[in-house]
Amino acid sequence: MTEMVYGAVPDRGGEPILPKWWRTLDKWSMSCVLLLFVTGLLLGLASSPPLAARNGFEPFYYVERQAVFGGLAIVAMLLTSMMSPVLVRRLAVLGFLVSFVALALLPFFGTDFGKGAVRWYSLGFASLQPSEFLKPGFVVVAAWLFAASQEINGPPGRLWSFALCLAIVAMLVVQPDFGQACLILFGWGVMYFVAGAPMVILLGLAGIVVLGGMLAYSSSEHFARRIDGFLSPDVDPTTQLGYATNAIREGGLFGVGVGEGQVKWSLPDAHTDFIIAVAAEEYGLVLVLIIIALYTLIVVRSMLRLMRERDPFIRLAGTGLAAMFGVQAMINMGVAVRLLPAKGMTLPFVSYGGSSLIAGGIAVGMLLCFTRTRPQGELGDILRGRAR
Repeated sequence: MTEMVYGAVPDRGGEPILPKWWRTLDKWSMSCVLLLFVTGLLLGLASSPPLAARNGFEPFYYVERQAVFGGLAIVAMLLTSMMSPVLVRRLAVLGFLVSFVALALLPFFGTDFGKGAVRWYSLGFASLQPSEFLKPGFVVVAAWLFAASQEINGPPGRLWSFALCLAIVAMLVVQPDFGQACLILFGWGVMYFVAGAPMVILLGLAGIVVLGGMLAYSSSEHFARRIDGFLSPDVDPTTQLGYATNAIREGGLFGVGVGEGQVKWSLPDAHTDFIIAVAAEEYGLVLVLIIIALYTLIVVRSMLRLMRERDPFIRLAGTGLAAMFGVQAMINMGVAVRLLPAKGMTLPFVSYGGSSLIAGGIAVGMLLCFTRTRPQGELGDILRGRAR
């Protein structure tokens, strides 16, 4: 019936999986992801040795671990991108349930590694951050509920997805991890908007977020300290923000030279949250603009391809994943230049981190799966068919 109404492009029946995957894949987006990963390894060569020296490891200990985790992330991305949307949805639901339980148990079995926020499980050889794996799973589950609510006699998917969103945000605030909480809220809000939410409800939700921020400021010393530091007109030069600001200023247009930067010796998180400061100091504004362009290209191309998608679940899930991917990058870089308060959020595929790299690979693999070309008519074909 769908083909009779909308029309369809012919499908090459019996085509092998790999040729079909390569033919339908968004190669530009995948290439941008690979370039971001290579850029992360390049910056890791500069930022990781000081940290390794402080912890008594070999100079390139963290670079080698980043290469291993990144390799696993690339494999996860490629395998996920080859799956069908139905299989991705089923696996995402299972992954979401496991991550949700792991996040709920963090206050009892998690650790803070001396950072003041219980966000990780210590596995001995590595650490695991459940919230990183929860994000792509939540986007897919929420998109599924949104799509189901649009069907005749469908479930109240919008209400259920909102309840899930609030439960996740509450658990993240307890850690505390306000950055990931805001990212979850943003992803849900984008999908709700694309699903046709009334503006009155969106404005009301924005007001609730503002009130929640005011409550967090008055009740959480951790949150208040970061907001006060952001609003202060003076930057303490001995803080991470102070070091990052000075590094970006020193880098200028073309940087001070490969290996000549000094900020990596002062910043504890030079290899993770403030990796962009290392890029700006050693390679200058040129590399920063290239990194921004890569993220922009991934998001814009994904959105353009999703605009042609008629399946509401695929369109909503892809939009949520692309939006969260782009906003996480924007938040990380915005913190480094003091456009946003400190969040403790990694730069996707560039920062060091096992959980963030592998979870990012899964998320981008889902996005590549949802943006693959499918046997369906273009919007112009649909309009011409209806006109006839």
